[in-house]
Amino acid sequence: MDGRDLVRSLKAVGSVGAAQGLRTVRAAWRRQRADALGLPPRGAERARVPGVLESAEPGPGGGTLRFGAAELRITVTVSGAVFWGWDGAGPEPSYALAGRCPDPDPRAVLEPDKDGGWRVMAERVTVVVSRLGAIEVRTPGGVTLRRDLPPRWWEPAGGGPARWTQRSEVPADARFFGLGGRASGPRLRDGAYRLWNTDPGRAFAPGDDPLYITMPVQWVVSDAGTHLVFHDSTWDGTVLLREGVEGAGSGHDRAGTSELRMEGGPLRCWVMVGTPARVLLAWASLTGAPALPPAWALGHHHARWGFGSEQEVRRIVAGYQERGLPLDAVHLDIDHLEEHRVFTVDPDRFAKLPQLAEELRQDGIRLVSIVDAAVKAEPGDAVYDSGTAADAFVRDASGQLVRGLVRPGESVFPDFTHPRVRRWWGRLHEERLAQGFSGFWHDMNEPTSFAAFGETTLPRSARHGLEGRGGDHREAHNVYALCMARAGYEGLAELAPRQRPFVFSRSGWVGMQRYGGTWSGDVATGWAGLRASLALVLGLGLCGVPYSGPDVGGYDGSPDPELFLRWFQLGAYLPLFRTHAGPGAGRREPWEFGPEVLEHARVALLERRRLLPYFVTLAQLARRTGAPYVRPVWWGAPEERALRDCEDAFLLGDCLLVAPVLDPGAERRTVQLPHGRWYDTVTGRAYEGPARVLADAPLSRIPVFARAGAVLPVRGDDGGLELEVWAPARGRTGRGLVVPDAGEGWEEPATERYVSRRSGRRVVVEREGEGGAAEPPYPVRIRGFGEG
Repeated sequence: MDGRDLVRSLKAVGSVGAAQGLRTVRAAWRRQRADALGLPPRGAERARVPGVLESAEPGPGGGTLRFGAAELRITVTVSGAVFWGWDGAGPEPSYALAGRCPDPDPRAVLEPDKDGGWRVMAERVTVVVSRLGAIEVRTPGGVTLRRDLPPRWWEPAGGGPARWTQRSEVPADARFFGLGGRASGPRLRDGAYRLWNTDPGRAFAPGDDPLYITMPVQWVVSDAGTHLVFHDSTWDGTVLLREGVEGAGSGHDRAGTSELRMEGGPLRCWVMVGTPARVLLAWASLTGAPALPPAWALGHHHARWGFGSEQEVRRIVAGYQERGLPLDAVHLDIDHLEEHRVFTVDPDRFAKLPQLAEELRQDGIRLVSIVDAAVKAEPGDAVYDSGTAADAFVRDASGQLVRGLVRPGESVFPDFTHPRVRRWWGRLHEERLAQGFSGFWHDMNEPTSFAAFGETTLPRSARHGLEGRGGDHREAHNVYALCMARAGYEGLAELAPRQRPFVFSRSGWVGMQRYGGTWSGDVATGWAGLRASLALVLGLGLCGVPYSGPDVGGYDGSPDPELFLRWFQLGAYLPLFRTHAGPGAGRREPWEFGPEVLEHARVALLERRRLLPYFVTLAQLARRTGAPYVRPVWWGAPEERALRDCEDAFLLGDCLLVAPVLDPGAERRTVQLPHGRWYDTVTGRAYEGPARVLADAPLSRIPVFARAGAVLPVRGDDGGLELEVWAPARGRTGRGLVVPDAGEGWEEPATERYVSRRSGRRVVVEREGEGGAAEPPYPVRIRGFGEG
């Protein structure tokens, strides 16, 4: 450990009270001392490379290659994913995997290649290993997608975990995406990206890195093809990216590069090749299907720090109802708890919380509770006493409880990497359910501390169970919140088995989608924060987390009416649609911004309510296929370079393209349309892509386009489901899927498939089935037929 967190703590003293400032410095010194005593000094190190290939042993789906100073295991699975691990590293155990590793593909065989190397040929990919340990991933046609140079390790002379570096080359035209939730993006420019889940300690904007969710998951999109690469190590690390240059140096290309530097953990890697849809299908089969949110969670949520009392909650809800604004959930922040104690409602300000929850439920509104990771370290606190009896809290290398300064004051932290502790924590949610809560948002779970913004509450030497293997916080830090989400999800599934749990977490890691989603955290109030919101949602979706959204309006400060409205309009098309304001920030109720903003916000809210059947369908499809609701515009055509560079619009499923307004004062904006015919959903005007078009963007709306032939499930005026069909172009057909689900249970509704086509002066819509085509069981409304 270095002194970075201590320096940050000293800087923080000026922004807090004297007493808390003193506790901040004391906590930083405690962590530094604990690491000095609990971690072995690295001392001298020996560098190592694989050496020369000496032998090869074929095995199922691949085989083992032995070099002079290392060993490489390579396997192609039945899903088409490629795994390789150095020095005996296998795919298990892993926090990323959902269950066991996929079976090897019996058709993939290790065989000699030229120049003393070996190769494994599979249906979708060829992997070539050179005699010095370089690994190339190629298309079946032989085009190189990725070349990993021989890795390098630095091993402590006295023993201990080795640092390692893996440098890779990609095509000169390639673009990088992913790496978790990044405020700069979704395309990742040249620079360093740290892999260490972090609370920045302030509202963030593009350029701030790292943030709450970092993942060693990288997308590379080039003319040659698309692939995802995942280095399965939970340790601290850094990715250095540099895009390539075509025609650099006498007409030769300069390859793009990615260099991964890890402080420890196994050097093991997964690669998936194919179309974006196929890649994420394989990714979901490996890391787990996304949890399915209950239908109400796809509506509008309202949150605020400082509701203060049951009366204030009722006042806000009445404000929505009196103005005819749809509302589906109210979130209570940490201030509804007594002295910020987890699982402990303030008995004075929320004396009849179950009654309030029942009243809201009768109006179709659910209550959602915040749950922090920290437990107040005070005898007499029910959770602290229970956790102490269960030996649930993290200890340092000397066996003492690790303490940190968080919202309740001096706090301790459950070891969520221990199955016994997860069961204990999950059962604590019985109190939340008894209070009437239907959903839960996990906060401050990087874990963070007011004494260590930008670093970690827990010393790196702190001990963790790690599923019985044992280890320290260097390995456990990035999966701490993932394991907390698992504890909450599994506890709720046991306590309320007839309801789908609704959990979303500020922090997490690969596989967090199995337990729920996430939100932006403390995004800065400003136009830069608005852009960061979209970047986060797109990046997380590509990493397998389809359910996410920002704090509409930003966490801090007071947005002006235009900014709030543009953020609100964007939020209406994102999976998690939540207004929220942090302590001291301006209010976020739509009527607080004047009558014009209120009317435009009403339009956005009603459109979200109308599109709920479509969002429900997208949620079901995400669970079944891994495809995110919100997709980059290159999703269907990654070979189109103009689409790869488009960062200010997105696809919502297959049917809609949304072009939010991200700059002040804009009343028109350019939109990059993919191939095909697209209709402006307000004017009905048709555009032919691929093209850049200039679209009207008055304050009343943002441009939204529907794909020709699209069949969208929407909510009709009577509240029932109907099909909105956008006329296909002449000579072409269109399609759409409907997965009806209006509940909270575990039923698996069937997927309904519809096709649209022109027949003379009519548009015909039919449901496809085993018995042939049939009339749709819902009303059908044709749009766009009058255009060309």
